[in-house]
Amino acid sequence: MFYQIIRRILQPFILILMMIGGRKGEFLKKRLKQDFSSLKKEEYIWVHCSSVGEINLSETLIKKLLENRNERILLTMFTDTGIGVARDKFRKNQRVDIFYFPLDDRKNILDILKRIKLNLLILVETEIWPNLITEIGKKSKVIIVNGRISDRSFKRYQKLSSYLKKIFLCVDRFYMQSNEDSRRIIEIGAEKNRVETLGNLKFDISFQKYNDKEKRELQSLFNIDGRKIFTAGSSRSGEYEILLDTFKELKDTLLVLVPRHIERTPKIEEIIKEYGFSYKKYSELESKKEKTDIIIVDKIGILRKIYSITDIAFVGGTLVNIGGHSLLEPLFYGKTPIFGPYLQNVKEISREILELGLGYKVTNVNEFLEAIKEIGIKQESSSEKIRELFEKNNRTADKIVERIKKLI
Repeated sequence: MFYQIIRRILQPFILILMMIGGRKGEFLKKRLKQDFSSLKKEEYIWVHCSSVGEINLSETLIKKLLENRNERILLTMFTDTGIGVARDKFRKNQRVDIFYFPLDDRKNILDILKRIKLNLLILVETEIWPNLITEIGKKSKVIIVNGRISDRSFKRYQKLSSYLKKIFLCVDRFYMQSNEDSRRIIEIGAEKNRVETLGNLKFDISFQKYNDKEKRELQSLFNIDGRKIFTAGSSRSGEYEILLDTFKELKDTLLVLVPRHIERTPKIEEIIKEYGFSYKKYSELESKKEKTDIIIVDKIGILRKIYSITDIAFVGGTLVNIGGHSLLEPLFYGKTPIFGPYLQNVKEISREILELGLGYKVTNVNEFLEAIKEIGIKQESSSEKIRELFEKNNRTADKIVERIKKLI
């Protein structure tokens, strides 16, 4: 009830913002004024992802659903970048319809449900939208896959447990990443017999493989000239100082900074200038051939390719309180990741990686340098352990498809 009251209070302001336009108005229009007439009066599975990370980790699951089932897929995304990636991945598949998520607007949800025959709603990574869950739960099955409850979310959800318990009655199954996530979802209101730990879909991501020619071309573009490559992937504000302090202690090394948000490139340039290093942006490499100390990657979508040729891989969002980004990407390319202490978003994977000796947690420059030294010694011997790690965890999507078959 409280949730609906808040939505009613906000409704006039939402309408005003859409009338005024601007960035916020356009954001709302894209999501609340969509034309759903292209949807077919056929059986569907609705998969909702929040952003790029969720669509990437759901790719294998969606492909397996298309291979093993007859339903069409309705794929909704919250972010602009997410919907762009979704379209790139599935635009050639005639059984996938892609829309923005309509911000839990009941009118839009009911409009969609009138147009299709929905068999199942799949929510990726504990996306809890009350109207979506309750309206679909009246007629169809609802499941959460790759469920995760972060430390921060857990504290917030605990305060709302009495409300969440009612919503969770409309969720048929909770397929969680870890035993800890299962324990937490039960504590905040899910019925124990509906909860199961299945593992992490991130191990089922279909990473692109690059041939030797593609790698050599990238190395040539970077003008490495015999240097080692030190890549800082998905780096965040507050991390550049320790990265640069570490880099200045290294010899014969090229630093490649891949910021999580490329619009912050000008700020990164200012920091680099303070250190006195030479740098070039990725967009300038074709026109400026001279050797440089640092490359700032001002282009989206090439981090994995860079990981494939790197010698030292740091995963950002871990030296500041963000919670970390994918540790599996460098691992997939056979590189042992270095990361900081803030690992809320990758808790289970980071723990397993550390236990297997396939990663290094650092908090300062000295620890960073020691990790880099260790990687240089042990990298080759880590390859077999990395392969075993992926084999152990790579059937999560298959398990979900098997359980869906029993459910509907």
